[in-house]
Amino acid sequence: MKHFILCALTAVSVLIPAIQVSGQDYIVSSGNLSLAVSAPEGGRLEFLYFGPAAGPEDIDMLRESGALYGKSAYPEFGVDNVTGVKALAVKHRDGNLTTDLVVEDVLQDSKPEYDLLKVRLKDRYYDFHVSVFYKGWKNSDVIETWTEFENLEKKPVTLIRFDSGCLYMRRGDVWVSHFSGNWADEARLTEEPLNPGMLVIKNMDGSRNAHFSHAEIMFSLDGKPQENHGRTIGAALCWSGNYELRVSTHDNVNHLFTAGISPDMSQYTIDSGKRFTTPPLALSYSDEGLGGVSRNFHRWARNGMIHNGWGTRDILLNSWEGVYFNVTEPGMKQMMEDIASMGGELFVMDDGWFGEKYPRNNDRTSLGDWKADPAKLPDGLESLTDAASENGIKFGIWVEPESVSRISELFEKHPDWALQVKNRDLIFGRGGTQLLLDLCNPEVRDYAFNVIDTLLVRYPGIAYIKWDANVSLWNYGSTWLPDDRQSHIYIDYHRGLESLIKRIREAHPDVVIQSCGGGGGRANYGVMPGYDEFWVSDNTDALQRIFIQWGTSYFYPSNAMAQHVSADRNHQTGRVLPLKFRFDVAMTGRLGMEIQPSDMSAADRKFAAEAISGYKEIRSLVQTGNLYRLVSPYEGKGVCSLSYIDDSRDNAVLFAYKLEHFRNQTVPMFRMCGLDPEKVYRFRELTVPDGESPSSLDGKAISGRILMETGIAIPLETEYASRVYVLTAE
Repeated sequence: MKHFILCALTAVSVLIPAIQVSGQDYIVSSGNLSLAVSAPEGGRLEFLYFGPAAGPEDIDMLRESGALYGKSAYPEFGVDNVTGVKALAVKHRDGNLTTDLVVEDVLQDSKPEYDLLKVRLKDRYYDFHVSVFYKGWKNSDVIETWTEFENLEKKPVTLIRFDSGCLYMRRGDVWVSHFSGNWADEARLTEEPLNPGMLVIKNMDGSRNAHFSHAEIMFSLDGKPQENHGRTIGAALCWSGNYELRVSTHDNVNHLFTAGISPDMSQYTIDSGKRFTTPPLALSYSDEGLGGVSRNFHRWARNGMIHNGWGTRDILLNSWEGVYFNVTEPGMKQMMEDIASMGGELFVMDDGWFGEKYPRNNDRTSLGDWKADPAKLPDGLESLTDAASENGIKFGIWVEPESVSRISELFEKHPDWALQVKNRDLIFGRGGTQLLLDLCNPEVRDYAFNVIDTLLVRYPGIAYIKWDANVSLWNYGSTWLPDDRQSHIYIDYHRGLESLIKRIREAHPDVVIQSCGGGGGRANYGVMPGYDEFWVSDNTDALQRIFIQWGTSYFYPSNAMAQHVSADRNHQTGRVLPLKFRFDVAMTGRLGMEIQPSDMSAADRKFAAEAISGYKEIRSLVQTGNLYRLVSPYEGKGVCSLSYIDDSRDNAVLFAYKLEHFRNQTVPMFRMCGLDPEKVYRFRELTVPDGESPSSLDGKAISGRILMETGIAIPLETEYASRVYVLTAE
């Protein structure tokens, strides 16, 4: 494991003045990554360098070569070039909209997990302080940066723009990779060159922030993005609410990247004596292309940015597409028996199980009334947890604790708990009745905590929570926040959400919790430290899932990605795909099923059991191994391929898919990456249907050098053909 070093700083556990590296320069480093700033006392904080690991002598040489940036590390409105892009804009109570920051002092902290650099800035005139932080993780090639504002003026100060951090890149043939989409079409990859002007990526959903775009981005510094070659930078904003990523190219030298909470309708007032802290912006660098940056982020995520990050996840059956709202006690018990018979380990009862006065028979009622419907579950939840135990599997349940239906007992008792705007009609979401609860309000957060805590305490057999969020923040008003603080809603809602998740995690550290946002709307590193996984998309069509999962994998590890096998005729697209193809696609992440087993033929159930057994052989490698994306579905070659390899490079699993089918179609050779060229790998094929023989590669032994330099011909003759191979070094 590579180690971060905060140059010339000793290992201590309290903040002390930092020792200067070279005059006024400071470096935060790892074995592969460094960031350098200049922080002269009484002068400007300047960004100098971000890239491959560099020491003090390298910084001196880079200065001589003219490669250092020497640009404002946190540009504020009001000084220097007032027309340029700014990371900070503040309104003082006397109406002054400018800020003029100089370095006050530099402090550092070193602990076993990380090294921290803190540069404290102060306005020349006002008693307003800004601290810029840089944290280098010793177990991951990732540096985080964020900002803290402290108001020591006598009156409140208003933040107008308050980015988490910024980064400079030299102009040249720089390309950007980012993600957009919609419900059931998340994480669509876009690659484009950075041209003069401004690229802005933002979200204004209010509740969920990953349906229409993602708060993550990659920069390829050597031309069109490549998977395993080229200098590449990745950035991820660790925030669950509205955000804004900006790339400004307004001079002939640099690109300026800034990222933070979206300032739209979010001016934030800091009272005298109070502080405001932005979410971290995580940065990484690799000369191994997009894939190298992905592997850096996956390691960082597993080391703390997702809950139980190095753990493997259970194989589950979710009830939603099998029964939708038609939940019954006999039906749930039958599905448990079915998944247990196929080798599954967990059954999750989705929406439709609750409501007494207002039974949850559709999406128009009952949110907030989290008690089992006695007509559907006459023996209650305990009978289901007992049934799961009798079948040798675990039990999970669906909740949506942030929401309320207008037709519900909760709304009748506490209509003021819903977000709502004075003198305006309510705007309803899903089902025409759904509203968001006001998580700005601590009483509402207590209620939401008690919903989940009560379920888990009363029914200790519940091992898994599917936490859904199906509505945007449309009613921009809070009965709890004061009239002059209504612009805090977009921020305080998510601060409330994060504190709620943290409280639940502290009370129930061993329960597996999935983040679901009407599909992939809650895939972000603002909340993932409290969740074990997220639902990648409501679209379970295996062909489209290849594209969705491909984009998602740029920043998220496979054990966090919930991927399910669905029905013969998919419920979202109507496409009919082979069961083998559906399994082979879902097996690249956390495997599950979204299907009614009683509708499956005996032959399909047998194949499913064999596929699940095969997945158990490779589960640890897939869920915690190093991902190498080999052939992108976006390249238009009609095929796609990826692999996972362990740290020893002794074991790998290779996936290949045929996406198009034409007569005399050209199928390219598949070249692997990340193997040991000196080792020889034996191939063994998984998921071979009954009555079929393994492909010609099964049993072959091929050197890592040949696999990476020349490649292999993978037999993909039929429509929607797919192959899964286990490679073992001899």
